[in-house]
Amino acid sequence: MYAISLGDDGAELRPLEPWRAEEFLAHVDRGREFIGQYNALPDVVTDRESSRSFLQAYADKAAADAGRLWGIWADGTLVGAVLFRRFDVVQGIAEAGCWLEPAAVGKGLVTRAVRVIIDWAVEERGIHRVEWWVSAGNEPSISVARRLGMAKDGVLRESYLYRGKRHDEEIWSVLAPQWRAARLASRSPHVRDGA
Repeated sequence: MYAISLGDDGAELRPLEPWRAEEFLAHVDRGREFIGQYNALPDVVTDRESSRSFLQAYADKAAADAGRLWGIWADGTLVGAVLFRRFDVVQGIAEAGCWLEPAAVGKGLVTRAVRVIIDWAVEERGIHRVEWWVSAGNEPSISVARRLGMAKDGVLRESYLYRGKRHDEEIWSVLAPQWRAARLASRSPHVRDGA
């Protein structure tokens, strides 16, 4: 099994596979109320069997090249995940998403992890457009889209019915040429005029 370092703090990105169902359920349980503010995951993953089914669905998506799921570990504990909910190599479009349990918030884990998966999607898989769909009230997730250099494409008014309430959804995206240019600019040393 592989792990990708997310920085000097020891955080790692790893595949989140069905055999981790018990660990995944414990993670969801720790963050159930927090994650459930905007994400239906806690309504879907309620016991070991549903945890395994959820992870198996993403294993099947990965096998079909239609989606992927990675866990974020901090100090050896699963604290969140990033994913491609949709992954269409023919059209060159992927939809990224995420969640974290409360103890992991504010450390930049999601932003770092999503950078890794977007780099992979763009550079290894030839994805042209990566989308980020988010409830208009989910400011932390919108902040991630901004930090990733995404542009707000628009708002789907009251398009998402969740727990009896209709939510506006914002769609953010980044195109491969913009992603590459921003990554290149972030790696280039800054040169002052006349230096």
